Amino acid sequence: MKKVIITGSNGLLGQSLVNLLLQEKEKYQVFGFSRGKNRSGRGDYKYVSIDITDERNLKSSIKDINPDFIINTAAMTQVDDCEDNRGACDLLNIDVVKWLSETSKELDAHLIHISTDFIFDGIKGNYKETDAANPLSYYGESKLKSEKVLVNSDINYTILRTILVYGKVFDMSRNNIVLWVKEMLEKGKEITIVDDQYRAPTYVEDLALACKISMDKNATGIFNISSNQLLSIFEIAQQIAETFCLDKSLIKPISTSTLNQTAPRPAKTGFDLSKTNHVLNFYPKSFKENLQRFKEVIMKNHF
Repeated sequence: MKKVIITGSNGLLGQSLVNLLLQEKEKYQVFGFSRGKNRSGRGDYKYVSIDITDERNLKSSIKDINPDFIINTAAMTQVDDCEDNRGACDLLNIDVVKWLSETSKELDAHLIHISTDFIFDGIKGNYKETDAANPLSYYGESKLKSEKVLVNSDINYTILRTILVYGKVFDMSRNNIVLWVKEMLEKGKEITIVDDQYRAPTYVEDLALACKISMDKNATGIFNISSNQLLSIFEIAQQIAETFCLDKSLIKPISTSTLNQTAPRPAKTGFDLSKTNHVLNFYPKSFKENLQRFKEVIMKNHF
């Protein structure tokens, strides 16, 4: 049986991973690390309430468990907050990764880490794992530094880069684009959405599955995980309206320049998924197909 620690286990990806791995309790012993109370709605795994930015406590708590795998889903991801609070961003996005890496080395554990399309400048789009990074924001810079911690280490690591993750779990502290657009349109509210930024959104269930495949295959290195089609964020909002049978005319296009966001965003990202297809034998679908899957989950669970 593999012992797996999930940091950030209360988050969207964290809870999705807990749910996925607990489907095979004979294979995985799951430990969730997060702040505050256990928000997953389940008591059938070991939950540790912990501030992972406390280096000594984090390292000793990991050593007590002696895991085979650590999946780090914890990060400061609000792009503008990272720009304004660089110290807090460094602590969670870089320092914690260093400590996890050091402890993984000591215990010979495999560390799986989540990164982002925001390490790229968005000029080219459709990025391969080997393309040169050039982050525009401090958030992107912090995630690139966290990748370098692992690339320059001599541990077994997997970096999964992803884009605009969405989904729904038991108890959520943060919204995501699909739920936000759906909620606004259900209330009959007009929303403005940028039409000059392009992304390939990632269904959280796919990202969780990619983490599990990486463990099962002992796959190391960097992999891209997203849907397989690039869309403008305006098109993304329109597809959400169509899937949930909501009023598309409430969605109004605007340009990025009118937003006055603190941190710059890459104009066009998206990933080349060839390596993911061939090495992980994982073939993500289009946003439209994944939205349909997500809709069925929402209906089944009465979210």
